[in-house]
Amino acid sequence: MRSNRRTRKTNPTFAVVVDGDTEKWYLQMLNDNERQIRVKIKPEIPQKKSIEQQYNKVCELAQGEFDKVFWIIDFDTILKEDREAKKRNQKPSQDFINYRDKLLKDDKVVVIVNNPCLEYWFLLHYIKTTKTFNSCSNAEKELKKHIEGYEKTEKFFKKQNQDIYLKLKPYLSTALKNAKSLGDFDPQNLQKTMCEMELLFHSDELKKYFK
Repeated sequence: MRSNRRTRKTNPTFAVVVDGDTEKWYLQMLNDNERQIRVKIKPEIPQKKSIEQQYNKVCELAQGEFDKVFWIIDFDTILKEDREAKKRNQKPSQDFINYRDKLLKDDKVVVIVNNPCLEYWFLLHYIKTTKTFNSCSNAEKELKKHIEGYEKTEKFFKKQNQDIYLKLKPYLSTALKNAKSLGDFDPQNLQKTMCEMELLFHSDELKKYFK
């Protein structure tokens, strides 16, 4: 006998492949503080974090149950590997560009590049700057002018009633405008300071929550 019960529509689920704890903690606090969002965001950190292994993880997750898979890249890490890869015929940045080109053809996958790193996204909540940061530590130094005592620890990121997402939330719309104004990742200009975090917040499933 056929049941007349309607199938319950499940909320979308995003997998987000990241290479560090700071991204994971930030996304966890986003989940915790934005309970009205009908999207589950699940950070995924590969056990091994080379560009190839991250790419393979993205491809694996894209074949699974997730509605969308995001890959967040701190590009300063890739540029550092470029400087250290003197003996290689092809630099890690070119490997990444090739992987990105392949993933752009998959509607289920979104690649997000932050140059230099996630701390630059945090900084854009307070100021609009196109200053070139040679390393993430330089961006952190600038960020500390706006977030007193900033440190890359779980204790700081998840401090009760003062977690990293709550600290930044009042300035989120400013950060989104600032990030968008910087433009997209440019394979012809790898030193370009830029941030693509708006691709997460302004995805079809989330944009109604974040103007």
